[in-house]
Amino acid sequence: MDVQGTVAEGYEAVRDAFVRNFEQRGERGAAVAVYRHGRKVVDLWAGARDVDGTAPWAVDTAQVVRSVTKGVAAAVVLLLHQRGQIDLDAPVATYWPEFKANGKERVLVRQLLSHRAGLPVLDRPLTPAEAIDGVSGPAALAAQRPEWQPGTDHGYHAQTYSWLIAELVRRVTGRTIGRWVAEEIARPLGLDFWIGLPPDEAHRAGRIGPVDEPPSAPGLTLRPKRAVSDAYRDPASLTRRAFGAIDPLPDENDPRYRAAELPASGGVSTARALARFYASTLGEVDGGPRLFAPATLALARTEESAGPDRILVVPTRLSLGFMLHGPAAPLLGPGSFGHPGRGGSLGLADPESGVALGYVTNGLRKGVTADPRGQALIRAVRSAL
Repeated sequence: MDVQGTVAEGYEAVRDAFVRNFEQRGERGAAVAVYRHGRKVVDLWAGARDVDGTAPWAVDTAQVVRSVTKGVAAAVVLLLHQRGQIDLDAPVATYWPEFKANGKERVLVRQLLSHRAGLPVLDRPLTPAEAIDGVSGPAALAAQRPEWQPGTDHGYHAQTYSWLIAELVRRVTGRTIGRWVAEEIARPLGLDFWIGLPPDEAHRAGRIGPVDEPPSAPGLTLRPKRAVSDAYRDPASLTRRAFGAIDPLPDENDPRYRAAELPASGGVSTARALARFYASTLGEVDGGPRLFAPATLALARTEESAGPDRILVVPTRLSLGFMLHGPAAPLLGPGSFGHPGRGGSLGLADPESGVALGYVTNGLRKGVTADPRGQALIRAVRSAL
């Protein structure tokens, strides 16, 4: 395997794990980057730019990272709170008056971020065209009745998170979330990360798609419990309806989808950008700004939801928009926070060790959390500390 990039002394195990992902875990094309205490210690890429192609992955190749986008979207709301523009304990309707319809007048901003709003599904799924028009999604959620009493339980808002968070940000700032991220996060930090891929950057994004599960080998394949499998198969389950809030499923390689501003699932990024973003939540990186004040960092890693997730079925731990270390999302350590993307990609920060990691892949596996490739990289990083 021809691996490009650099690894600092002491982090060779990460390169070895990255190579094994190609040799043993069906990887087609991927990149991984790691920062520690603001210094880049791993920056690797290999394989094909497109999951179904042969052109090599380049130094600046980016990919759709699916739900990894949720972590950056959550950071937008936390930064607005840090700046005094959003009260986390205010009703969402304070900023978005139409939202209070159908029993949602007491839904708090905090509950949107922590997947406790009871709005993971839509009575009528949106078409792909409606999903990206910037109007239909917010209108549907403003009218939607919650599936459970907000604040009493949690369930992963797989797709509806896009329109909930994007509309909240627009109402508060007057800017779309993609523009806000570009102007307030990506540009100051020098990140190749977009919610809404600009046409002049489209050539950098590779094609993503499913990859076959590798031949069975001890410890390499995560087999879902029967309850999880049943939930994904049942068309009437909350699980299927949540992931099917756009129907039919959109083509994630379509330039129109990539140009849309869908903060639940549509971000496009390099691994380097994800790692640098999370490193910047912990402190300054190469003289760039620190994103999170200490109080905001505490919010990002403080548990808001825990236990069986009504959508993912398995137990999850969530803060205000981030997944926390636990069985469904094993991160670097007990204080870690971040977000995986369905199929493989991952971003995380670990304040205790000062580590931030970004992993991007074009080969999508079936799991939503705990992808074996990302877990192998996490174990390798842990061994280097």
